[in-house]
Amino acid sequence: MIHPDRIVELNDLPVRRHSDYVLYWMQSAQRVRCNHALQFAVEQANRLKRPVVVFFGLTDDYPGANLRHYRFMLEGLQEVKRDLEAVGIPFVVWRTQPDQGATELAEDACLVVTDDAHLPHLRAWRTELAHSIHCRLYEVTTNLIVPVTVASDKEEYAAATFRPRITKKLPEFLQPLRRTCCRVRFSPGIDSFDIDHLESVLPLLHTDMSVRPVGTFHGGASQAMKLLKDFVSRKLPHYSSGANDPTRAYLSQMSPYLHFGQISPIDVALAVSNTHSSSKPDYLEQLIVRRELSYNFARYNPKAASYEGLPPWCRRTLDFHTRDKREYVYTLDQFEMAATHDPYWNAAQREMMLAGKMHGYMRMYWGKKILEWTTSPAEAFRIALHLNDKYELDGRDPNGITGVAWCLGKHDRPWSERPVFGKIRYMNAAGLRRKFDPDLYVDRVAALKEAAR
Repeated sequence: MIHPDRIVELNDLPVRRHSDYVLYWMQSAQRVRCNHALQFAVEQANRLKRPVVVFFGLTDDYPGANLRHYRFMLEGLQEVKRDLEAVGIPFVVWRTQPDQGATELAEDACLVVTDDAHLPHLRAWRTELAHSIHCRLYEVTTNLIVPVTVASDKEEYAAATFRPRITKKLPEFLQPLRRTCCRVRFSPGIDSFDIDHLESVLPLLHTDMSVRPVGTFHGGASQAMKLLKDFVSRKLPHYSSGANDPTRAYLSQMSPYLHFGQISPIDVALAVSNTHSSSKPDYLEQLIVRRELSYNFARYNPKAASYEGLPPWCRRTLDFHTRDKREYVYTLDQFEMAATHDPYWNAAQREMMLAGKMHGYMRMYWGKKILEWTTSPAEAFRIALHLNDKYELDGRDPNGITGVAWCLGKHDRPWSERPVFGKIRYMNAAGLRRKFDPDLYVDRVAALKEAAR
């Protein structure tokens, strides 16, 4: 049974009981396992004695996406196709604007189900679909443990205010999902874009081809589960002591898979919760409190992806220090080419470009130095978000936006005042040296560069 608070009706149109199928527009939850939206579609189809059709709209111009992102996503979608076919559910992929494709397929649908989304353009797609179809549209939360509107009804100030709210909801929502099979199977005879051979598919996409795919991560639910099992069995015991050390490989590496919905945060949380590791609370703090706090920010703050979305105290202190003298000032091109004076910052930028993911601790240092080395905090926000979204496999989502905003004070508190930063938390190379050997980090990133040649 899916918790009713996961299910939202986006329009009040009727369920057309005698139409051909129940349509699931898969968009942000690109998986079969632990997918509440898919499960809800199956339950509705069984009730109506109809089959399920799963649709995915592959648009060439998804905001900020490039070849790196498309390759990773399509690797995952190939697995979705195989998993759905194994249980008798057709998977229809069209090269189209996703909401437009869903609108067309909804003409023959009893009802439409989609998964949860929280960025403005994704909310707009769902709003447009709700107004353009002639049957009921449901949105089902499956990429968060607690639905964002259930966890809180407003933008939270910080983790300290959000933590007690979401923690009291966990017993209700942190539950495994029991899967029901679709009772009616059929072949709809709907043409579908062939995604079986990526070397043929990727050149057809009219997208930014300048950012190459990476060999460090491969998309798909099976890859995500493999990494999760390795993390739980081998790395989790060291997480509390080693998570902030980029020279030690103790992170879960779940963020790219969570971004594309290739793994459920519930599966991750339950796998960690079922251990006796002393690191369990620290990891769950990041996965549940910090990650879902970022979705709270994106959902309730319409300016979250810009400097104007920062709290007033952050903008006041940063604006007051805008005219402070900067020892170094770099352009976007210099940042992108890792051409600063700081070998540690340059290594972080190169890690992101080469591996598709920067270590979380270095991402904080990286963002704060962009603030220090640009002409204004608004420019720093724009550059950091642009680079993060361009190269990170886990970019272009609430977690990435909030990570950039945190570097400029969001979800933090005022600190001692200093030039340029004002009361925003400061980081420097000496702080890196107190935690780990940053020169070893530089060497490890250099090895990545050699391996990529």
